[in-house]
Amino acid sequence: MYLLGIDIGTSSIKVSVVDIQTRKRIATAQYPDQEVEIKSLHPGWAEQSPEDWWQNAIHAVLRLNAIGSFDPEQIKAIGIAYQMHGLVIVDQEQNVLRDSIIWCDSRAVELGEEAFAEIGQDRCLHQLLNSPGNFTASKLAWVKNNEPEIYKKIAKAMLPGDFIAMKLTGSITTSISALSEGIFWDFSSDKLSKDIMGYYGFDQDLIPVIKPLFSVHGQLKADIAEQLGLQEGIPVAYKSGDQPNNALSLNVLRPGEVAATAGTSGVIYGVSDALIYDPESRVNTFAHVTYSTTQKHTGVLLCINGTGSMYRWAKHNFAPNLSYEALNELAATAPIGSKGLKVLPFGNGAERILKNKYTGAQLLGIDLNLHGKPEIFRAVQEGIAFAFRYGLDIMRESGMQPKVIRAGMANLFLSEVFAQTFVDVTGVPVALYENDGSVGAAIGSGIGAGIFEDAEEAFIHHEPVRYLEPKNTAAYEPLYTEWKNLLNKALSS
Repeated sequence: MYLLGIDIGTSSIKVSVVDIQTRKRIATAQYPDQEVEIKSLHPGWAEQSPEDWWQNAIHAVLRLNAIGSFDPEQIKAIGIAYQMHGLVIVDQEQNVLRDSIIWCDSRAVELGEEAFAEIGQDRCLHQLLNSPGNFTASKLAWVKNNEPEIYKKIAKAMLPGDFIAMKLTGSITTSISALSEGIFWDFSSDKLSKDIMGYYGFDQDLIPVIKPLFSVHGQLKADIAEQLGLQEGIPVAYKSGDQPNNALSLNVLRPGEVAATAGTSGVIYGVSDALIYDPESRVNTFAHVTYSTTQKHTGVLLCINGTGSMYRWAKHNFAPNLSYEALNELAATAPIGSKGLKVLPFGNGAERILKNKYTGAQLLGIDLNLHGKPEIFRAVQEGIAFAFRYGLDIMRESGMQPKVIRAGMANLFLSEVFAQTFVDVTGVPVALYENDGSVGAAIGSGIGAGIFEDAEEAFIHHEPVRYLEPKNTAAYEPLYTEWKNLLNKALSS
């Protein structure tokens, strides 16, 4: 018997089937083969079509089934991971009313800052653990203010994973974790925030039914089951934002444990048993997958918008015909420090770690006689690692002191240069695992459906495949200081 995980990423949809007995992935597929476009109608805007996510998910599952290594009718539960903070709005007939305003969209920053001031900064931080910023609630407020005719038609506002579950089951639900990432949740009362709902003038009916994250959120509809080759009625038993789910996939569930990922965006995510917050909202605190009113486990999240997106941009413009594997090999031929070339990778919207400022991505110190593709691609990877260090130092101010960081063998962590640079620059060892978001979603569904008694049972076979320790910290420390000085100049200009 098997579990199906669906990961709704920014670049593509990835799906995996996990064997219930071994907890091992036995098949995986993704769709489409080319990275999905982010629509940017204006500078700082970022949108994608929810219906495209759904069609791509269908294609991904059918491609998975075609591998032939498992019987799709033996799948017993479905889990969903999804790109965080996106806004999906539908009418009474569950029709999508507009493209999703996704996580890296900056249009609602000003609205969030106004709400932060009007509600009160101390009140927001103590109750929401965050500024409203440009999160989902503020994006919904932008629609209300700028597209009133669309807003009038809204029956439900949801996160991307809620939408995919709706398409599978016909049911619309959400969870405390999802509402917290949208900045709808009041941690002090453990209820929907009266301050946010009242300030923005939202009707409570817009919020879906709130269910435990690990629970049955609906059963697979007959027509969808037939289309996907699955059994009618199997439960969608887990939905989580990609970063809490990445932590789950790495068995990062207890206070003090820390996960990282370097996909389209880059994240360090640490679990805490305290309702902590950053006074400047440079890092954010949300309800973790294990959060409950009696066990208040939170996830402290550092996000860098421009990690994989920065590397993709460099590939497209400097070596479009080379694979990422070839680019990683090319980067490894350049020396530490990339012969003085520096990269600020902040070109994918306003960055929370930079107090919602937007510097634009920058290549600095180009020597036309010295620098070529090896230096460019190493400098990009080093610049991304430096950005992680910058954010990790902010997390350390909040009390996070990781002794080891767990990450999946995926995306930029497949690069030897990046993985070792990350370890050297942060000074923290990294344990690498084969699991990814789609595997985490599958395992989460096993917990939610009651197939596994708890997370401890679900991860009994969980072991790292590599362990990296710092080797070149002394060489990188002065390089990081130079990079940080360049960033400070960019922020003050």
